[in-house]
Amino acid sequence: MLHLHRTALLRGHPCESSELAFRSTGARAASIPMASRPPSQGHSLSCTSDSSRRSKMDLRASTDDREVALGKDEKPIRGVSEVIIGVLGGGQLGRMLCQAASQMAIKVMVLDPLENCPASGIAYDHMVGSFDDSATVQEFAKRCGVLTIEIEHVDAATLEKLERQGVDCQPRASTIRIIQDKYLQKVHFSRHGVPLPEFMQIDDLEGTKRAGDLYGYPLMIKSKRLAYDGRGNAVARSPEDIPAAVDALGGYERGLYVEKWAPFVKELAVIVARERNNSVSCYPVVETIHKDNICHIVKAPAVVPWKIRKLATDVACKAISSLEGAGIFAVELFLTEDGQILLNEVAPRPHNSGHHTIESCFTSQFEQHLRAVLGLPLGDPSMRTPAAIMYNILGEDEGGPGFHLAHQLMGRALETPGASVHWYDKPEIRKQRKVGHITLVGSSMGILEARLKTMVDTEAVDGSLPGQARVGIIMGSDSDLPVMKDAARILNMFHVPYEVRIVSAHRTPDVMFRYASSARERGIQVIIAGAGGAAHLPGMVASLTPLPVIGVPVRASVMDGLDSLLSIVQMPRGVPVATVAVNNATNAGLLAVRMLGVGDPDLLARMSQYQEDTRDEVIAKADKLEKEGWESYLNP
Repeated sequence: MLHLHRTALLRGHPCESSELAFRSTGARAASIPMASRPPSQGHSLSCTSDSSRRSKMDLRASTDDREVALGKDEKPIRGVSEVIIGVLGGGQLGRMLCQAASQMAIKVMVLDPLENCPASGIAYDHMVGSFDDSATVQEFAKRCGVLTIEIEHVDAATLEKLERQGVDCQPRASTIRIIQDKYLQKVHFSRHGVPLPEFMQIDDLEGTKRAGDLYGYPLMIKSKRLAYDGRGNAVARSPEDIPAAVDALGGYERGLYVEKWAPFVKELAVIVARERNNSVSCYPVVETIHKDNICHIVKAPAVVPWKIRKLATDVACKAISSLEGAGIFAVELFLTEDGQILLNEVAPRPHNSGHHTIESCFTSQFEQHLRAVLGLPLGDPSMRTPAAIMYNILGEDEGGPGFHLAHQLMGRALETPGASVHWYDKPEIRKQRKVGHITLVGSSMGILEARLKTMVDTEAVDGSLPGQARVGIIMGSDSDLPVMKDAARILNMFHVPYEVRIVSAHRTPDVMFRYASSARERGIQVIIAGAGGAAHLPGMVASLTPLPVIGVPVRASVMDGLDSLLSIVQMPRGVPVATVAVNNATNAGLLAVRMLGVGDPDLLARMSQYQEDTRDEVIAKADKLEKEGWESYLNP
């Protein structure tokens, strides 16, 4: 039974027809695409003598005070856009689209069969009905100015029909048709030169065995359609496993294909925003970690070399540029042992791998999707925090027990610095189904990993957060400690967490190598290295890490530390090491604080206060000397 469900936001009068829907919501000619509306239906923009008309698509915020001339039957746009966006699907992605839309007062309607779907409570409007039923989708489209999706398992044929009638669908129906059939998707990207694992269609047992002979085992067997969250995939590790794997997928009549096993070392993903003019904009590459074939954790940015990030971004852009339509696209990738990037699959909508962008990026993937489908300028996709981790809340049990466990986890998250909780408000909880997510943001991946471990580890009772150190103080011998302790005292004064280690470049080079190579991943941001005789430690460490290294020349029994100072300042080009005066670990600590303060406003304010306090201290001493005289000053 199809009916229209009104939310409190609509405050309204019942809507018994699409004609009445337009009147009650203020939408004008909503079924006509904005970019193709005739001039008589669009807004006109007059600039002094310029009376040329522009469509609503082209009306954007202006930096000058030009007046907008409106026709006698037209009303001014209040906000960014008054076009109603219709979303097929009202799950958690639809919910987060509505949340992003509310910031700009953009109207989002959803079509979903569940009356209490996650998006229903906050959508501008909610039509209860199936998003893969042709008649329902056509009726829904009449109430919208632009149509988009939050799930690709919709009726592509209906969308193609609507497009022929002039309905604005973003992304295009042709793209959804390609993406929703994973085999067709692979064929499409293969034709456009996108690197992929080898694949082939299978229709029977003999064909599958031939594929196994060709590709080897393990062999990945996949359903062509309706596969997500680990569903639709089965692994045959030998020819004997094939029948069971095929049965688990519903048999050959379901439509199957096989892929050559990709020996990946990491799974990566890139969120790509595509504008109506076909240009694309990419978010930073992330690493996705799966558990039981379901996305479990997302790390942003991915801890991979820059050239791998560049290659992954290039592959993602190439894939999305071959499709049609505007919106957000998620590109899942494999990083192989030999440094290749292979495309796994694409989703033509906001995606789990982009949830972190709500807190970590200047423009979330959800706001970006709204901008793209409306034809508004895209926002900045770059990260506004050095690191982020997204953790999926999955149902650990059915019903009430499952809710109880999830609420316990969220309670611990609310006590965790930098954590944000997102609960999808699903009407029921099922095992291994997503019911929410938690995003942690902070100054380094190492710190966030330590916080995440404490948050999810129910055995942790002391609330300690190991691995929080931002500065590493290292030295070749404990004989350097009387000097290096001054750096630690400065860091204590500024409440900067640090660690102190003995790491000899000569006696324990393997320990030095491990320390320098792992420092960045563990969350260290600056290294202060004491340099005694020969002073090789700062330079050796600087050659092994991209982090800034500050060398402290330590006075030895000979040459008064001058040898150490000269060794540091004579590092070869390409291996920079900062330094301070001999035995002046105090300045090394202060320099580390200033480096960290570049991205930490609170620390920068503390440093300014320190300078003011130092100045006031000098002024106070000068006043005392002037008032008391030098003899009293020296002999109080």
